[in-house]
Amino acid sequence: MIVWVNGAFGSGKSTLVDELRPRWPEALVFDPEMIGFVLREIVESPTGDFQDLRLWRRQVASLAVGLVEEHHRPVLVPMTLVNAAYVDEIFGALRDADVSVHHFFLKAPREVLEKRIDGRSFTPDDPEQDEQVRRWCKGKIESCLAAADTLPSDTVFLDGELTPEELADQVLARARPEGTSST
Repeated sequence: MIVWVNGAFGSGKSTLVDELRPRWPEALVFDPEMIGFVLREIVESPTGDFQDLRLWRRQVASLAVGLVEEHHRPVLVPMTLVNAAYVDEIFGALRDADVSVHHFFLKAPREVLEKRIDGRSFTPDDPEQDEQVRRWCKGKIESCLAAADTLPSDTVFLDGELTPEELADQVLARARPEGTSST
């Protein structure tokens, strides 16, 4: 099973997964951004966004399937994925491999997202790069907010202004199989 935690930059995806991890110790964490970082070292995306590389999408789906099939454990995936065609492509590959997907989308107002992005440091040793990343993240907010209307019908929308603990309770109640521990 895949638990995909989606939402705009600053919505709390990684924070939620960090909260879930100790409460669901058998779950693995897979951050598709790492594949993007590797690919960025090898090839350039014409758009500057590694999600636009078909290879990234194929590798994300393949690795997610492999983790589920080979380790027989749930996989937590914190990743913004809002291009409807890319969602269909990746989730379709997961469905084709008979991997169930619980898709959660954290919704938060623009002001909250901007404040959270401004409060983060992406590259602490390079303030200029740090600001460039912040601008890029903020530039994606509109498309992320608009994407909520295009996501699969079984997407569970969560209030991104809730505490990580409250959000984790909601995810665990919907995604974790009965009888598994909650340490």
